[in-house]
Amino acid sequence: MSTVAMPLMVALPMLFTVLILIIGKFWRYIGPILGVACTAATFYLSLQLITTPDSVYHMGGWIPPIGIVMVLDGLSKLMLLVVNLLAFLVMIYSISYMNRYTAQTKFYALFLLMLTGMNGVVLSGDLFNLFVFTEIASLASYALVGFGVESEELEAGFKYLILGSLASTAILFGVAIIYNLTGTVNMADAANMINAIKPNTALVFAIGMFIFGFALKSGLVPFHAWLPDAHPSAPAPVSAMLSGVLIKALGVYPIIRVAFSVFNGEKVILDIILWFGLISAFVGGMLSIGQDDIKRLLAFSSISQVGYIAMGIGIGTPAGIAAALFHLFNHAVFKGLLFLDSGAIEMRTGTRDMRQMGGLMKRMPVTSLSTVVGSLSISGFPPFNGFFSKLLIIIALFQAKAYLFAGVAIFVSFITIAYYVKVQKQILFGPLPKVYSNIKEVPISMTIPLITLSVICLVAGIFYGFLNNALFYPATQAVLNQAKYISMVLGIGG
Repeated sequence: MSTVAMPLMVALPMLFTVLILIIGKFWRYIGPILGVACTAATFYLSLQLITTPDSVYHMGGWIPPIGIVMVLDGLSKLMLLVVNLLAFLVMIYSISYMNRYTAQTKFYALFLLMLTGMNGVVLSGDLFNLFVFTEIASLASYALVGFGVESEELEAGFKYLILGSLASTAILFGVAIIYNLTGTVNMADAANMINAIKPNTALVFAIGMFIFGFALKSGLVPFHAWLPDAHPSAPAPVSAMLSGVLIKALGVYPIIRVAFSVFNGEKVILDIILWFGLISAFVGGMLSIGQDDIKRLLAFSSISQVGYIAMGIGIGTPAGIAAALFHLFNHAVFKGLLFLDSGAIEMRTGTRDMRQMGGLMKRMPVTSLSTVVGSLSISGFPPFNGFFSKLLIIIALFQAKAYLFAGVAIFVSFITIAYYVKVQKQILFGPLPKVYSNIKEVPISMTIPLITLSVICLVAGIFYGFLNNALFYPATQAVLNQAKYISMVLGIGG
């Protein structure tokens, strides 16, 4: 199965991007049709790959380290599922939502180009192609952030472009240094050689470049300046993808892959990630409290939640990594849900200012109930998924004797509850302003993804044990077992 499915995960969205641009010149409705068909296909393939044995695909039949390879292991299976699940649901949501925009053909083409890049990053077995696919997804996302072409969108897109380019430059410097030291960009081959050499200044500098570049892509504090502007300014489907999966596929995932598969979980790297996580969780949470723009609040909240993931990764224990990966999955679901909810609310009310809202539960019951589910999930209320992943991260921090980090994680959990209570109070409950007396629920193509993601929030919490066995445990084993990764890719070292 992997022989066909792995290259198709990249080739299909790339092909459909071209088809949409060509056919779209003659038939403007082709975008949503091919967009839904493509994301449905990649989501189906990602489900099939979960039960496929770990494997390596040799592009053109060339054997590594000379040839380009795609690597399928527990971590890449999890990421492919997360990325393509959300992409499929967001694409369905976009059918009605994007009717308010012109140049829809370009939106669907850019969306699939971004998906091409993310799938490529997840499957890439060498550092240079990881960089190339990161750039493909980044370039598409820069255009999508400024898609509305209003001053706010263009300013946010420009800031995102400048800082994203800075991150990409740092990553490319890291790749160049590793190639200079080892003579290869294949991650398994480079790891094998790095294990045999003594640490030196060049290696430390490369590590610094990777951490800086991927931390900026992740939106970790203090490299988060682009995120609070880019996420609110973009159309809601783009915001959901940016916050739900892009910052993870281009930032968190490469940090994990490089830190463990290439550098074998060096303590200095994990300590830096741990402290970035602490600062991000705290600062993101505190900055969320004072926001009245719902999408800006959600953007700062993303910084805080990625901080939780980074703390779980940073302690480097099996329990911490498994909990972090569970929270990565959960955050994609409930933050994607909340951004789609915000888009539905803005579409009907014409504003993102929560102070001008109220009583929407009376007029938009599906959107309102899904907002409640998303808010309870991210706040950590049982039996929703966010409760279990946060609890497991805190337990893992205590087990690792990281008491300061556990204390901050608990404190930020209460802060999160406070600002999501504010969201529900100001938007959903209380008197309905007269100006909204005639609004109605959004179309069914928008409510279906909201309902689906809400159900996943509940099911993922209740059936965590099943998900752990199927997804998170294999992914954790893939992260921690560098020798197996090298052996699988190169056929040596295991």
